[in-house]
Amino acid sequence: MKRGLTLFLLALFMLNVLGYYGVLVGLQIKNAQNLSAQFDEDGYAREHEVTIKVPITVPYQSDSREYVRVNGEFEHEGDVYKMVKQRLQRDTLYIVCVKDNTSKKINQALKDYVKSYTDKPLNQKGNTKTTQNFIKDFISTATVLYSSNDGWYNTISECYWVDSYRSLSVKHTSPPPQG
Repeated sequence: MKRGLTLFLLALFMLNVLGYYGVLVGLQIKNAQNLSAQFDEDGYAREHEVTIKVPITVPYQSDSREYVRVNGEFEHEGDVYKMVKQRLQRDTLYIVCVKDNTSKKINQALKDYVKSYTDKPLNQKGNTKTTQNFIKDFISTATVLYSSNDGWYNTISECYWVDSYRSLSVKHTSPPPQG
């Protein structure tokens, strides 16, 4: 009883700390691990295979008789594809991929979750004036450039501060100006 309650409270705490973002990223990792294990054991549905032929010009001849297991993914027209294996034969690279619908759903849920925090509805006005004034009041910066010409030296000093005063002085050697 105590152990079950402890695990429940720990899960609730982790959900509070990580939020749904952490859960969705965890689901992505778990899905990638499951698919990788299926691909390693060659235990995936052959009807979902897609073979892509990529013409490649290589300066050396390296034909491979067997397919080599590869890891990777790419997105094409909104669909997510996981790369399973590849082989180079003469001047063509053959890549075998499998469409991953689970990853597509997780990515869409993650995009919707992030979008709920970043996008404002069109009918709601943002108070950007307040935000700008807040930034101007609490994050102050100033840049002052001093230039002096002392014969062979041209000194440019720059002073700026955010939390404390910092100064930068650069000396540049140059010949005296021609008269």
